[in-house]
Amino acid sequence: MRFTLTSTVLAASMFVAMLGSAQAQTSAASPKPIRVGFICPFSGGSADFGNSARLGAELAIKEINEVGGFLGRPVELVERDDKANPDEGRKIAEELVLKEKVDFTIGYCNSGVALKSLDVFQDHKHVLVIPVATATILTAKYPPASSYIFRMSPRDGVQASLLVDDIARRGYTRVAVFADKTGYGEGGLKDVDRLLGEKGLKPMYVARFDIGVKTLTPQMLEAKAAGAEVMVGYTVGPEFAVIAQSKAEARLAAPLYGPWTMSFKTVSERAGPAADGAIMTQSIIQDLSNERRSSFIVRLKRQAGKEPVGSLMSAAQSYDAIHLMLRAIFQTKGDTSGDALKHALEDLHHSYPGVVTTHDRPFSQTDHDAFTRNMLWLGMWRHGEVHFLYPEDAKRASIIRRKEPM
Repeated sequence: MRFTLTSTVLAASMFVAMLGSAQAQTSAASPKPIRVGFICPFSGGSADFGNSARLGAELAIKEINEVGGFLGRPVELVERDDKANPDEGRKIAEELVLKEKVDFTIGYCNSGVALKSLDVFQDHKHVLVIPVATATILTAKYPPASSYIFRMSPRDGVQASLLVDDIARRGYTRVAVFADKTGYGEGGLKDVDRLLGEKGLKPMYVARFDIGVKTLTPQMLEAKAAGAEVMVGYTVGPEFAVIAQSKAEARLAAPLYGPWTMSFKTVSERAGPAADGAIMTQSIIQDLSNERRSSFIVRLKRQAGKEPVGSLMSAAQSYDAIHLMLRAIFQTKGDTSGDALKHALEDLHHSYPGVVTTHDRPFSQTDHDAFTRNMLWLGMWRHGEVHFLYPEDAKRASIIRRKEPM
């Protein structure tokens, strides 16, 4: 069977038939649109994954509208560029919630930007679905039972656990950590330190650095002199390229591990062969044997045109977030109030066959994170492409990984 539209869009059409007369449609002459706020960085140093997230969201909106939107109501994406700036991110949150009065918001790539804005959504009972940012605290700041914050990206605690377990399994004990000075780097460092401690280990060398750093070769030489066997980085794409280049310049043979941000296209483009062998967590890896994912990637590239897709994960998770929210709106019978959407998300009646994975009851009253560790893979840079680290994972990639009970 060949896909021309995603199974999600087809499922949406089935929902229309199922609900039929139970729904009262808005006037056909001027149907009121469902307005979706969208906040990510479209400019600056984080534009590579912000624009990828935007492309994924735009593709989802396009597909939904092509089959009639929500019972004839078009879905409108209200996009804003937060420029990876916390103050700008909060200003935009207030604009979308209080002035634009969007129905719900999909947003944030940078954890520090998201963290400064969370109370805007929480205080106004406005549902925010985070498609990209991964800091553990984002869904921990408020108790899930009262929280309007949900996440469709794997949190750092889950990613760090996968990385640390693989490091320990390989028998490494002398771990060097390179983390930037943002909230994202700080949170990642804390997660890695805690997880190493649970195995009776601790970082034997830690380097902190600013975003925009040009070289880390002196720190690499220090780590090498200290006897580092393996490295863990916590930063974003351009700075991961600096880490990889500096590691090569210092001739430090230690394997380099990192979270999903090491899969940004800028890492390979800027570091070249120095990036080869770097290992990172992934929720999706291009897999030609999986028709759903392959079809999505083809459509995404067509949507992007000449615009580069810097992060497949960002695009795919944003795409899935939009479609999942459509499910919730069908379940509420068009009620887009914060309470209605919150309760629907916490008790979705139908699974969503996404491009990242099939989400079956991704949220509950006690858990607002859609990913558990079993849903992640380890990827590795090889000649400018991210491949599965372990061949057996590539063979199992077609098996649906659903969320495990907490």
